[in-house]
Amino acid sequence: MGASSTWRDEAMHVMVIGAGPTGRSPAVMLAEDGHRVTVLERDAAPPTGGHEALWSAWSRLGVGQSRHPHLLLPAVFRVLRAEMPQVCDELTRMRLVPGNPLDGAHRSGISGGPRAGDERFPMTGVRRPLFEAALDAVACRTAGVTVRRRTQVKALPAGRERVQGRPHVAGVLTADGEAVLADLVVDAAGRNSPVGRMLRDLGAPGPVEQRDESGFLAYTRYFRARRGMESDVPLWPSAHYESVSTVSCAADAALRSVSFVVSRRDRALRAMHREQLGNAVLRLFPAEARWAGDGEPVTRILAMSGMESRHRDHLVDGLPVGTGVLSVGDAWATTNPLFGMGVSLGLLHAALLRASLRSRDAGDPQELALRFGEATEKVLSPNRRHLGAWVRHRLAGMDHPVRHPRARYEPGDRDWEFRRTLDTVKLRDPCLLRVAAAGAALLAPPQETVGDPALVDRVLGLGRSTERPWQPGPSRTELLAAVGAG
Repeated sequence: MGASSTWRDEAMHVMVIGAGPTGRSPAVMLAEDGHRVTVLERDAAPPTGGHEALWSAWSRLGVGQSRHPHLLLPAVFRVLRAEMPQVCDELTRMRLVPGNPLDGAHRSGISGGPRAGDERFPMTGVRRPLFEAALDAVACRTAGVTVRRRTQVKALPAGRERVQGRPHVAGVLTADGEAVLADLVVDAAGRNSPVGRMLRDLGAPGPVEQRDESGFLAYTRYFRARRGMESDVPLWPSAHYESVSTVSCAADAALRSVSFVVSRRDRALRAMHREQLGNAVLRLFPAEARWAGDGEPVTRILAMSGMESRHRDHLVDGLPVGTGVLSVGDAWATTNPLFGMGVSLGLLHAALLRASLRSRDAGDPQELALRFGEATEKVLSPNRRHLGAWVRHRLAGMDHPVRHPRARYEPGDRDWEFRRTLDTVKLRDPCLLRVAAAGAALLAPPQETVGDPALVDRVLGLGRSTERPWQPGPSRTELLAAVGAG
């Protein structure tokens, strides 16, 4: 988007902490609006040499999940087209071509054939270093953006207080002792952001942090498609079984990632990380079995823990915990990686930040914080709460057969029953398939489906004829036998 003279007349110096996708994105957006943006990143620059050099040689010490799969959901492409179309051009140059989560259903005939509107679901998996490199290339050639690497933030210097009893942040203090002043600090430092602690050091009452239990483990392997497998896509990228969930998505360079997600309490299934069991487990799952014989593994099995959800509330008693600083993406809230929504929520948050800085209140630090908080609550928080509730029930449902082998998990929560049933029956009804796709793509708010009584009744009615409350596939007994724990 072009920048008008109004934005340039009120230009700020914006300091962004962190150069991940949620840091680079607002940097580019705000610079295009005429602001001067400095991005501070503690890791080194991406290497040159193409896809494989980025994957093998770029060490992102501050990003523990950098080798695990990332999804660019339709919401990402909607934001990119509207806010940063040059990033779409960069992805095309890197040969990252999006597919569609309905592709498998189209090919199998269960989608009712392509329909008007199906084109709104562009999606792809991507190895995170490649997506970061695309954003980095755009940021580095955007006038007004300066990226300072190998620079770590140590503290936040206080300026003149704008709200009584709440500190005002005037910039950052680096680990080298340099004070860099700014009109606004954007915290894009991720799930382990130190900014909350730094605000408390200044006397701020928070932010107040809430955490959901870290109850999942994920095991992922990348495969290269052999000739003829490039278009082999599952009916749906994710599936939920009695004791495990799976996520399978195409990535760049004809790669596919296959992930198995289990409860960390299920000690018997931790054996899934053993390389020699990889094919035995794959063969049990209809959507993934082909990769056991025809796919070429290109990585070892990658394990990930610490998949908890967090939320930091930056408004306490109706006031911002501090002014002059705003948190975006994972620094505000994290969701379980099982859904692949982290990048999408981060880019949506960056667009909200841009809109907030274009408002008439942008020059008032208190009003800016309040308006940004209100926009965040309205647009993003419903998804955060929905995913949090889903995770709690899914984890309890996974643990249930371990504790109660003969009983079905029935929590008596109608919303959960609806969402679980929609996951199960969506492939039996073309209209419900697209309802599920819009929700998973972050193109429709959760309340839109739960608030439609006719839709809820339709879904639950189909679910009554479903024998098991999960996808057809291996039972827990079969899975235990495959890993040698039966």
